[in-house]
Amino acid sequence: MTETIISRRDLDFMLFEWLDVGSLVGRKRFAEHSVATFKDVLALSEQIATEHFAPHNRKGDLEEPRLVAGEVHVLPEIEPALRAYADAGLIGATMDSSVGGFQLPQSVFNGCTAWFYAANMSTAAYNLLTIGNANLLLAHGTPEQVATFVVPMVEGRYFGTMALSEPQAGSSLADITTRAEPQPDGTYRLFGTKMWISGADHQMGENIVHLVLAKAPGGGPGAKGISLFIVPKFLVNPDGTLGEHNDVAVAGLNHKMGARATVNTVFALGDGTHSPAGRPGAVGYLVGEEHQGLAYMFHMMNEARVGVGLSAVSLGYTSYLKSLAYAKSRPQGRPVGERNPDRPQVPLIEHADVRRMLLTQKSYAEGALALVLYCGWLLDEHKTATDLEARARAATLLGLLTPIAKSWPAQWCLRANELAIQVHGGYGYTRDYDVEQHYRDNRLNPIHEGTHGIQALDLLNRKVLGDGAEGLRMLAGLVGESASRAQKSPLPELRAMGDALAGDWDRLLRTTESLRAVPDVAARLANASVYLEATGHLVIAWMWLDQALVAASGTDPFHRGKLAAASHFFLHELPHARVQLDLLAANHSPALCMRPDEF
Repeated sequence: MTETIISRRDLDFMLFEWLDVGSLVGRKRFAEHSVATFKDVLALSEQIATEHFAPHNRKGDLEEPRLVAGEVHVLPEIEPALRAYADAGLIGATMDSSVGGFQLPQSVFNGCTAWFYAANMSTAAYNLLTIGNANLLLAHGTPEQVATFVVPMVEGRYFGTMALSEPQAGSSLADITTRAEPQPDGTYRLFGTKMWISGADHQMGENIVHLVLAKAPGGGPGAKGISLFIVPKFLVNPDGTLGEHNDVAVAGLNHKMGARATVNTVFALGDGTHSPAGRPGAVGYLVGEEHQGLAYMFHMMNEARVGVGLSAVSLGYTSYLKSLAYAKSRPQGRPVGERNPDRPQVPLIEHADVRRMLLTQKSYAEGALALVLYCGWLLDEHKTATDLEARARAATLLGLLTPIAKSWPAQWCLRANELAIQVHGGYGYTRDYDVEQHYRDNRLNPIHEGTHGIQALDLLNRKVLGDGAEGLRMLAGLVGESASRAQKSPLPELRAMGDALAGDWDRLLRTTESLRAVPDVAARLANASVYLEATGHLVIAWMWLDQALVAASGTDPFHRGKLAAASHFFLHELPHARVQLDLLAANHSPALCMRPDEF
């Protein structure tokens, strides 16, 4: 089973040969670690994912959460899997030792997390939401809030969620209407309805800690009036014991196409289902300052966006490995030109078009995995580099790459899922094989934590044009260094890739400048999704070139496979970006010109 979840050999290559995460042990934060401990925690993650998460993946898809008498009940196998994860210390893996963490580099932890997403995305979501919640409170909460809520989450006793959207608002958080009324004791009472809240209720653990966006008085309209509150399912007494049930209740469950074992809810605050201290209103505790809630929540949202990319990568990767195993074992047909029907059939992988589909999947999955691991490395660099300028550069690059790390895997690893189904033929369309479930699970990722279009606007308008393209030029400089090394390689295929990438990135910079010169903002941003896709392809091409430069020193099948996948991406995938750059340069958008009544 392990060989069809994630390739441990590939993880080791990316982390230790390519990113050289072993060098991080020389930094103070990671001084207690070694390459051996990094490999041990990767092996432990593989073991837990294989033994506790993967076995109930299909069952969780078939037996959805149930709402019974106002309480949500999930598949029984989920809780012991989450307990095994927590008992291994993985909830606090990257956190400070002062709260029970063991200060693992984010890059290594991303590699660990890939195992869980690939084995069972739905079950993994409960703990990973908890980690994001805890990280936000560590960054913006008070010491008392950390002690009361974060430490029990790290111990696996409490779970965490984030409650942002509402039925009438969707992704437009400026339009939320949940209100927070200040109380004389410094708490708030919250009233409103939240939508699409994952993990909002279940019977696992002792408590659920909701991070809720709401509007407090005096903040004005729109996003500037939003504050952030801790709203626990059960109030916590000063001695740490649980008190009354807070006025929070599940109003209904959303029944999804995929990721079904992760309960997703319509969530009511302050509807009087429960009456803490004898009156309605969900008791909430302000995080940070009033009217700064959206800025605080972006801490969790940006972490979640890279996590969505990692989820998409992992689902695409496991589908690829399962279709690869199927293609190697399934006899079907005979070689082109073989006319003797008495000759035995050959495995599917002997057919060139099947190998094309497998190689395409490999180029998507391994290229995208490289990107999310690199984003983890950038976070490590931002937090621990001794050079303050290096920290600032890492933060800029991570901000620029976050919308790409979220959206490119969500789009193209979903395409890998589709190709995995195609490799299986008719069997791939049945529930007898996992690949159809992986497709359905992965279809969520282009939608949640900011849709593809929202990420495109974030990249072009805020991250590129908003800072004068400083971050993009910084990234282009790193790409140029890789291209220059490739251009000096004795291998002709590497020299060709270096030439191609240098030219394409130069064109991206020129196209960006032409977009900056468009005076009308609507026209300037009309093709933002095209810009995101083109830039994403150019970033993944860089990931492949950089891997190929390392793999070129090896002669075994693994390293040769890396070079083949890099060549495939440059020859078959990168040309798509050039067509998109043509479109961006012309800045034509029929969609912008078309009126609603013309559809």
